[in-house]
Amino acid sequence: MSTEKESNLYTIMHARKSVRVYDPNFKISQQELEEIIKEATSAPSSSNLQAWKFLVIQDDNIKVELRAIANNQEQVETSSAVIAVLGNAEMYKNVEQIYTQNVAEGYMDEATKDLMINNTNRTYPFATLETRKNIATFDAGLIAMQLMLVAKEKGLDTVTMGGFDKVKFAERFELPEHIFPIALIAIGKAAAPAYGSSRLPLSEIVQFT
Repeated sequence: MSTEKESNLYTIMHARKSVRVYDPNFKISQQELEEIIKEATSAPSSSNLQAWKFLVIQDDNIKVELRAIANNQEQVETSSAVIAVLGNAEMYKNVEQIYTQNVAEGYMDEATKDLMINNTNRTYPFATLETRKNIATFDAGLIAMQLMLVAKEKGLDTVTMGGFDKVKFAERFELPEHIFPIALIAIGKAAAPAYGSSRLPLSEIVQFT
């Protein structure tokens, strides 16, 4: 069994910090951003419905607009890009495509596919909008964290932001009614060290029974 010091995963986890000061001249190519997001999509999701979408904002003029929507947070404008993590409240509509692909890639047989599709169609469409948004928001947290770790592995820095006007964001980017904003992730190259941060002791957050 590898020790913490020998594990590249632990190294990346502890090296990742929330960076808020970025080099505005540093740019990340669209290809590299696509690679980061693709790697992050290996994150788990409820019923594998992958209720996430992404809006990647690189245009400097649009970032200025977004900064006003995001409580004037400087990193929105100075980072290389802002990745908006969006939720899809109608994630169940992708069920046929997803499970057909699972069969094509050898992950399940036809009988299992049919069972999963039927189970999804019996539950998700009848769940409340609030329930489906909660599911998408939870899944977005999983992929957002994975995305930030992938970025750090590539030598890039990130910070996730929930403090922005989600109504104005949806209006500015003309999101369909079933697509809603969850978080913004600024990504780029740090221009100043990030602050460290403490963690509560395990004795205060963990109980064994």
